[in-house]
Amino acid sequence: MDSPNSQSLNFPTTSRAQLRPLGVSIDDSLFTDTKNTQKRKLSQKRKTLLSGSFSIGGHLSPWPRYISDQTILPNRKPCSDDYRKRAGSLQQPLGTTKPRYLEQLENYLRKELLLLDLSTDSAQELKLQPYREIFEFFIEDFKTYKPLLSSIKNAYEVMLAHQREKIRALEPLKAKLVTVNEDCNERILAMRAEERDEISMLKKEKMNLLKLIDKKNEEKISLQTEVTKLRKNLAEEYLHYLSERDARKILIADLNELRYQREDMSLAQSPGVWGEDPVKLTVALKMARQDLTRTQMELNTMKANFGDVVPRRDFEMQEKTLKELQEQLESLRDDYEEVRKEHEMLLQLHMSTLKERDQFYSELQEIQRTSTPRPDWSKCEDVVAGGRDRWHMLAEGKNSDQLVDVLLEEIGEGLLREKDFFTGLGYGESIPPFLRFDGMVENKKPTKKEVVKLLKNAWKERITEEQKEKFPDFFFSFLERHFGPGDAMAWAYTIFEYIKLFHTNEVMSQFYAVLMGKRKESVYIKQMETIAQLLKEMTNIDSQNEGLLTVEQLSTVLKSAFPFKKDERIQELMETAGWHPSISNADLLDYRMLFMEDEEGQSVPFVQKLWEQYTVEKDEYLNELKQELSLELNKEVTLPKVREALMNIDPSLDKQTLNHYLRQAFQLPMTEMPEEGEEREEGIVTQLQTALEQLQMNDIRRMGPREQEPAS
Repeated sequence: MDSPNSQSLNFPTTSRAQLRPLGVSIDDSLFTDTKNTQKRKLSQKRKTLLSGSFSIGGHLSPWPRYISDQTILPNRKPCSDDYRKRAGSLQQPLGTTKPRYLEQLENYLRKELLLLDLSTDSAQELKLQPYREIFEFFIEDFKTYKPLLSSIKNAYEVMLAHQREKIRALEPLKAKLVTVNEDCNERILAMRAEERDEISMLKKEKMNLLKLIDKKNEEKISLQTEVTKLRKNLAEEYLHYLSERDARKILIADLNELRYQREDMSLAQSPGVWGEDPVKLTVALKMARQDLTRTQMELNTMKANFGDVVPRRDFEMQEKTLKELQEQLESLRDDYEEVRKEHEMLLQLHMSTLKERDQFYSELQEIQRTSTPRPDWSKCEDVVAGGRDRWHMLAEGKNSDQLVDVLLEEIGEGLLREKDFFTGLGYGESIPPFLRFDGMVENKKPTKKEVVKLLKNAWKERITEEQKEKFPDFFFSFLERHFGPGDAMAWAYTIFEYIKLFHTNEVMSQFYAVLMGKRKESVYIKQMETIAQLLKEMTNIDSQNEGLLTVEQLSTVLKSAFPFKKDERIQELMETAGWHPSISNADLLDYRMLFMEDEEGQSVPFVQKLWEQYTVEKDEYLNELKQELSLELNKEVTLPKVREALMNIDPSLDKQTLNHYLRQAFQLPMTEMPEEGEEREEGIVTQLQTALEQLQMNDIRRMGPREQEPAS
C-alpha cells in the first residue's frame, strides 16, 4: 500500500452521468458550484485531520512497523476468524498503538455522529454521511486503490438510490393498503350488522312458530279428548241397540210360540180333522216348520253367496271375446295414431309448401319488377387483396347482397389502412364514453385477426368478472389495462372503426351491437353457454372419445338440448351438420367440426344456423306477444296486461323469469318491481313498441310449449 503525501490529496469528482441514475436532474452551473463547494469543504476537513498524522519526512506513519512475512498465516484468508486470532496473539505482546491518522479519523467520526439530529425521519441518511466522508478520505489518500474503491463506492451509491426509488414507489401502495383495509373493515362491520338484524328476525319468527306449535298441540289434545268421549258414547249406544235387538228377537220368538200353541189348541178342540192323533200331528207340524225354516235359511245363504255368479263356460266365452276386442282396439289405435301423425306431417308440409310458394312468387314478382343484369363478380378477383383464390373463398355460398357487403368491407379495410389518424369526435353527450376525445388519434392499423383475438379476450375477461360497470366503460378499462392509458384512446377508435365496418364477421358485429347498446351482453353470453352445453352433451355421448356420432345420436342430442324446437328446424340443423336422406342412421359424423372457427372468428354453418334460428324464434315469440295484446305499436300497455299475455303464450314461465322479462320491457329496477296483484301495477305503463324493442335487445326464450286451445 502507498503512503501518499498530504500535498497530493485530491477531491473525488462525481459526474452528472453518475447522478442521473439516482433520479437527480441538475442545472450545469448549479452542479459545478455545488461540486466545487463540496470539494473545498472536504479538502479543509482533510487538512485538519491530516495536520498531525504524518511522520517525519511528510509521510503517513506505518502501522504496525514490525509486521513481517512470518505474521501472514499460510493457507488462511486474511478475513477469517483464525487469522484474526493468531494476528492478535502476535500483536498484543508488542504493545503497539494505533497511528495518529486512524485515531483522528475515529475521533472525527465519533464527533460527527454526536452532532447529528437522529430524531428526524431521515436519521439513517444523516448517519451515513460521516461514513461516506471517511471513505472519501481513504479513496483520495490511497492512490493505488483509488479506482477500485471508487467503483465500490459508486456501486453502493447506485444500489442505495435504487432502494430509495423502490421505497418511494411502495409508499402509495402502503396508503392504498391502509384504505383497502379500512374499506374491508367497514364492509365486515356492515355485514355483521346485517347478520345481527337477520338473526333477530329469525329469532322472532322462531318464537312465533313455537307459540303456533303450542297452540296446535293444545288443539290436538282437546280434539283427542273429544274423540275419546265420542267413542265411549258410541260404544254405549252400540251396546244399548244390541240389547234392544236381542230383546226384539226374543219377543218375536215368544209371539210365534204363542201363535203355534193357539193353533195346536184349536186343532185339539176339533177331533175329526184328518182322523189323526192331534199330538202326533202337532209334532209333525213342528218338525215340518223347523225343516222349512232351515231350508229357507240355506236358500237365502245360497242366493247371497252365488247370486252374482255366472256359469264358468259363459265366463270363459265372454273372456275370450273381450281379449279379441281389446286386440282389435289396440290395433285400431295404432293405425289411427300413425294416420294422425302422417296427416299432421302432410299438413305441415302443405303449409310450408304454401309459404314457400307465396315467398317464391313474391320474390319472382320483385325480381321481374326490379331485375337488372347480373353483375360479373369475377371482375373483383383483380381488385381484392389475395387474388382469385381469396375472392372465391370470400364469395362461396353468398348471394349478390352479401357479396356487396363483402366487397364494401374489403374496400373499407384498404381505406382504413391508408389512414394514419382519426379525428376525435369531441365530448358531446351523444358520443360514447370510450370515444370522447378532442384532437387527432393515431390509427394502430391492426390486422383483422388481431382485432378478433382482442375482442375474444375482452369477452373472456368480461364473463369472468362480476360485471359491475357498464359494458362501454369496461371496454375502455380493458384497453387501458392491455395498452396503457396513453394508447387506450387510439385503440378504442381503431377497434370501433373496424367493428363498425365488418358486418359479416360474427365476433365484430355482435361486439358492435353490444357496445352500442343495440343488444344486451346476456344474449351473447347465453348463446355461448348454449353452444358449450351442446358440445358437452355430444362429448358425453361419445364414450370412445373419437369425435364421431351417429346420425341418430346427433338427432337425440339436438332434441334433448332444444326440446321446444319444431321438427323442421331440427331437420335444418341435421342437414347443416352434414346429414342428407342418402345417409343411414348408422353413418358417423364428426361433431367437433361443427364448432370450429377460422382465424378471423367466422363460425361454421352449424353455429351460424343456431344463431339464425334463435333470432327467428325470438321474433316469433314477440309476434305472438303482440298478437295476444291486440294493440297498435303506438298504444300504451300496462304491466298487468303484459304479464297476462306472457303467461298466455308461454304458460311454463316461472315467476323469476317472468319478472325479469317485465323489468326489461318496462325498464324497472329490481327494487321497484311490484308483486302480482298490487294496486300500483296499473300505474306502470309504456308504449307497446318500446316494450317490444327492449325485449328484442334482451335474451328472450320460450320456456315451454303453448297450450293448445280445446276444439269447438
